[in-house]
Amino acid sequence: MRETSDRRYEVLLAVVIAARATSFMFSKVLLESLGEFDLLAIRFLLAFALLCIAFPKKLRMDRKTFLGGLAIGAMYFLVLSCELKALQNADSSLVSLLENCAIIFVPVIETVLIRRLPKKITVICTAVAFAGVVCLALQQGRLTGSFGWGLMSAVLYAAAIIVTSKVTSGDTDPLSAGIVQLGTMGVLALAAAIGFRELMLPREPRQWLMILALAAVCSSFGFAFQTVAQSRVPAARAGLFCAISPAVAAILGVVVLREHLGIVGVIGLALILFSIALPYLRSDRSPVPQCPDPRR
Repeated sequence: MRETSDRRYEVLLAVVIAARATSFMFSKVLLESLGEFDLLAIRFLLAFALLCIAFPKKLRMDRKTFLGGLAIGAMYFLVLSCELKALQNADSSLVSLLENCAIIFVPVIETVLIRRLPKKITVICTAVAFAGVVCLALQQGRLTGSFGWGLMSAVLYAAAIIVTSKVTSGDTDPLSAGIVQLGTMGVLALAAAIGFRELMLPREPRQWLMILALAAVCSSFGFAFQTVAQSRVPAARAGLFCAISPAVAAILGVVVLREHLGIVGVIGLALILFSIALPYLRSDRSPVPQCPDPRR
């Protein structure tokens, strides 16, 4: 697996994860009238259609790219299924905190798979980021709710990050794989929705607007372009960026919902930002080398 990052792709990864962080609020509201698989099917099939229209040339791909997209899509379908189960009985900010504990599972799973201990800086950054997430959780004042589903989504999210890194590490076209990923998620969700009960559609314009926002911002951009970003970012480093999601959720709570963040929450945000910036603050290193583009 790749060892170094390209800063431009790290910025892209940070932006797509921040965009996806807004999905928790929309999903929480929509789950009051839609089943979890209904919501996933409509959201991702719409996102798939939008990307097919925007990037028709990317639909011509090799077998490796297609199978890679299927694998990533299946993993993220499991992640979001657990996420929405958790959202049915817990606050969106709490579910975001639980799911993004993936930051501690990515280096653990990678260590088991490659049988090599992570670098010291990776361990330090992961510990600092997790401390920030814990501070945000403490700011919530509780760790109850759908703890099991949230924790399961974190483990699956970590596995999905590693699968994405593996798929995009070769000559696979990452955006084409991302488009297949969205189609796979939509088809699996549609099959689950029909299998469990009749598919339900939104009935109010407000619901369709929220689903369109989910499809365009959180799915088309947030999911498909994560594969592009991870094509040049190591899995352990990508896992660290999961901490951005609860940070953005906390900020949205202050700005949109007029919630009070408090000193503990501010410390949590500071720790998360510090953990991401830490590799660039070391005085004993040369600039972060960039990965060569395998498609050149």
